[in-house]
Amino acid sequence: MSRLERNWQYAEQYPTETDAMVRARRLSLELGIEPVSRSVAAQLGGLVAATGARTICEIGTGVGVSGLALLRYAPEATLTSIEIESEHLRQARTVFSEAGVANARLRLIEGDAGQVLPRLNLEAYDLVVIDADPEHLLSYVEHALQIVRPGGTIAVPGAFAHGRVTDPAARDIIAQHLRDLLTTVGDSPAIAPVLSPAGDGLLMLTRLQV
Repeated sequence: MSRLERNWQYAEQYPTETDAMVRARRLSLELGIEPVSRSVAAQLGGLVAATGARTICEIGTGVGVSGLALLRYAPEATLTSIEIESEHLRQARTVFSEAGVANARLRLIEGDAGQVLPRLNLEAYDLVVIDADPEHLLSYVEHALQIVRPGGTIAVPGAFAHGRVTDPAARDIIAQHLRDLLTTVGDSPAIAPVLSPAGDGLLMLTRLQV
């Protein structure tokens, strides 16, 4: 194992999680859902704490692993989370309830994000997390740039597509979409992009106040 691999492994194992997050992570695996890794969950929670985000939108609720991370250090924050799978959303409601998250802090929406996002208020969110349907990622990011406020951030877990983005031989549609996104935001004067190697890659895009 190389030094960089040891560093990555240590960073993945370092974060502690609440009992509710551990239970949600276990439930995710039982249902065949791939939740964000521990290091990515920690980065999302830290991003909320560092920026003081109060209004958060998440595309891809799963059963609540990332949602719990987003709300962990922000008792005043509210979360709007979109999930297309009714069973996942039902489980998530239970997970949030058992974790003691008040209903007033949650807006769980069942539906296709492509149809829900255009109905959300413009520049209404401090942070938008996109963890769903990579085939429509570019469209989701375009919508997210409209609903996130200037100075707000869009976070995209899974930016390496299980290592395919960094593999020049990988030519599948998802890897190509992610490469296109990375190129586009890297060239944009309106976005400050940061790509972290945490988990399967975490892309963070801050909308500049231009």
